[in-house]
Amino acid sequence: MSAVESWELRSRFARRLAELYGREVPAYLTLVEVSQEVNADVIDRLGADAERLGSIDRVSAERHGAIRVGTPEELSQVSRVFAALGMYPTGFYDLRDAAPQPVPVVSTAFRPIDSDELARNPFRVFTSMLVSQDRRFFDADLERRLANFLARRQLFPDELLRLADRASAEGGLPPEQAERFLDLATGCFALSPEPVDRAWYSELERVSAVAADIGGVESTHINHLTPRVLDIDELYARMKSRGIEMIKEVQGPPRWRGPDVLLRQTSFRALAEPRRFREPDGSISTGELRVRFGEVEARGIALTPSGRDLYDQLVARVDESLVYDPSLPRQDAAEQVWEQGLPDSEVELARRDLAFFTYHINRDRPRDGREPPPDLTGLIDGNWVVAEPVVYEDFLPRSAAGIFSSNLTEKGSVDSSQGGTDRDLGWLADVIGRAVNIPEEIYAAQREESLRQVRGALGPGQDISNSP
Repeated sequence: MSAVESWELRSRFARRLAELYGREVPAYLTLVEVSQEVNADVIDRLGADAERLGSIDRVSAERHGAIRVGTPEELSQVSRVFAALGMYPTGFYDLRDAAPQPVPVVSTAFRPIDSDELARNPFRVFTSMLVSQDRRFFDADLERRLANFLARRQLFPDELLRLADRASAEGGLPPEQAERFLDLATGCFALSPEPVDRAWYSELERVSAVAADIGGVESTHINHLTPRVLDIDELYARMKSRGIEMIKEVQGPPRWRGPDVLLRQTSFRALAEPRRFREPDGSISTGELRVRFGEVEARGIALTPSGRDLYDQLVARVDESLVYDPSLPRQDAAEQVWEQGLPDSEVELARRDLAFFTYHINRDRPRDGREPPPDLTGLIDGNWVVAEPVVYEDFLPRSAAGIFSSNLTEKGSVDSSQGGTDRDLGWLADVIGRAVNIPEEIYAAQREESLRQVRGALGPGQDISNSP
């Protein structure tokens, strides 16, 4: 029998995680059901326009997961597991300074890189690692005890790592080994029945509930799975109408009349899950923890570096307006700022080089003998090319921190008088042992490849730059 290729391993793993998480958190199944209902209604209302940022088949199947690990070694090991699935570290996110609530982690996303692989299955996992050396959160004594605790556990068995390395090297696994790999990998992210040390967990929780979720237990687990929806505001309303408690607001860009950009996210509140606890006297009791929640996302167009600079300026303007008028809903304030500051059409985003597009020869281009313009703006304005938006496949630190903080039972504590610990993309690459992809470079390469094909189709003499 032929080998199970990496993309198929990825698809099967995503399905298994969904089944696992649905059993552990039944409200997730409601979230998926409502997402599918909303997507079907949007397709009925808008037709092909609803698939501007991805086919309904892809949108319906799309998920991203989130996990948390405690040490560089654990992050390196999980990187090997995801490499077997054709998922590679992309982006560096530092949540330690993020508003509204700093979280003592740095993160990356493991995801497919190539467009064809994304089309086959776009599963991605947002992976956070605890920074226990950061003195703003952990004093020296707590860091030492946390390091000892984490050193005693093993999240990923040796057999799994051996199979992962083989799959990475060979692009897949024979069927029997593939099943074993999937069994082991899925099992690593199941919620452990082992009792939680209440005193230790509570001590970490006073620093950060996320720190307790990472370093207060003997294993890791899937923290949430996130379906993609075409109308996140409608989903938010429908979930509330079903009596499900949602977080206060949708994170990310506002709802407005122009094109969706980057990423919008929301979630239902973390649910009280029964857990077993080991008390200081050694007895076992039953209690609850609220650490896992149901997230949903709506994806927009990827912004260029200049577009991201503008986006950051708009976010800052929203923050300023809320300082002057705290009673104003953030959605209303943001919508006003967006209307004033961001182009309200894809064409203008392309003309001003604010968003990434791929370009293709227009079937209805001029055929009256005129020479095509030598610049991209002229080709766009003259209908020589068609611009297709590049979907944003990555994440926003502020939105991630907003989701995390909206689901925390304790606000935690930060000693801002202490210095932080340097962590950056280069450090992350050294820890993982492989290059960390930069999202904007991936999008730029997609654009450049499309322009290369346009140049070839239009004939000699075309020297189209890769931006307007």
